[in-house]
Amino acid sequence: MAQWECIVCGWVYDEAKGDPENGVAPGTKWEDVPEEWLCPDCCVGKEDFEIIEGSESTAEEEVAEAEHANDKPIVIIGTGLAAYNLIKEFRKYDKETPVIMITQDDGRYYSKPMLSTGFTKDKDADGLMMADAGTVAKQFHASLWTMTTVTAIDTEKQQLTIGGATHIDYSKLIIAWGAEVIRPKMGGDALDQVFSVNDLMDYANFRDAVKKTDAKKIAIIGGGLIGSEFTNDLINGGFETETVDPMGYTLPTLLPEAAGKAVQQALEEKGAKFHFGPLENGDFGPVATEVNKTESGVAVTLNSGQTIEADLVVSAVGVRPRVELAKAAGIECNRGIVANRLLETSAKNVYTLGDCAEVNGHVLFYVAPLMACAKALAKTLSGTPTEVSYPAMPVTIKTPACPVVVSPVAGEVEGEWSIDQDGLNVVAEFKNAAGELLGFALTGEGTKEKMRLQKLLPPIMQ
Repeated sequence: MAQWECIVCGWVYDEAKGDPENGVAPGTKWEDVPEEWLCPDCCVGKEDFEIIEGSESTAEEEVAEAEHANDKPIVIIGTGLAAYNLIKEFRKYDKETPVIMITQDDGRYYSKPMLSTGFTKDKDADGLMMADAGTVAKQFHASLWTMTTVTAIDTEKQQLTIGGATHIDYSKLIIAWGAEVIRPKMGGDALDQVFSVNDLMDYANFRDAVKKTDAKKIAIIGGGLIGSEFTNDLINGGFETETVDPMGYTLPTLLPEAAGKAVQQALEEKGAKFHFGPLENGDFGPVATEVNKTESGVAVTLNSGQTIEADLVVSAVGVRPRVELAKAAGIECNRGIVANRLLETSAKNVYTLGDCAEVNGHVLFYVAPLMACAKALAKTLSGTPTEVSYPAMPVTIKTPACPVVVSPVAGEVEGEWSIDQDGLNVVAEFKNAAGELLGFALTGEGTKEKMRLQKLLPPIMQ
């Protein structure tokens, strides 16, 4: 019987097993699963699942693979969701072409959005893992090089340098190495107690530190998407939190004030504490300037003069595309690695996707865009040039204290918000002068309006 995988969190629906805990009996085929059924792990609907292709090789496929053994490989730099979904999609069309995947980490397959659910679910890094590197390599017939750093790209020779010495020729190169964390400038003698959680190894390190220090209270720097999700997750895990951000409320770059303050209120009702701007003297809001050791943990000093006592600190200021190696190779970069709708960069036979990419002017750090890119690029690499399209792609933010769905509005777009609010339940619609819906922000019970409003949105990139 078939298996269907959630593209958001990786949870697998097995028709043989069903989902008895949620009323779906073993043996229930996917088409017979009720439309109102939701993923048990991340609560998205059936539209965010796709069938898992069979991974067994036939004798004919093994012969064909041997015939291609001396071909120059396709090389993929990265093993995040973008890279793994690309190889999964590519193998639907081409099971023989050699593929090498190179990563600086241990190559475990996991869903990055699930990093901010680990304490809620009480799962360590292995508990969030969907498969180890060896399993993935076997499933997708790829050579997977873990704990390996690419130090240079020669786009003329179509060659990579590994560790300053080893060279690899490629037929096509895909850069899918994601984003790096933005690290705030801070002083103090306890910066080793400041953690950023940008991948599974980061998450493992943070959990180890929590266990080692017997941490009870976490200071969080940043009240945006990552900071808000970690605030909710850590509270669910039994921790105290204090969150600092110079803006005026939670999720300020994504939500209008009414919606952001609804999320803030819900988190405060669960025990979260926030330090938001502006300051009493009218200056821009509070920022952390130092982290210093104390007898019992650390002290975070703010520019307002306040001090936050905590056991550990999570820096959740944000991320930016990794571009330095591409820049050094002469590949055009702007905010991200510049690519057209075929995901081609300025260098011949070099492509990019995921958090490091700027596709036709768009830099989007969400799952849906990278999934669209993976599907399109897989067809292109297998011989059918396919441009990527971005439909309207609302984002679900994992703050279960006050659920949020948002279709972000670009800062330069002209229009106005209209707000319908009942307590923590907000339906905010952003329309232009012609009355056309360009974005929305939904909180609480207002998230039930997602499907209705999504149908009214224009595509992001048609």
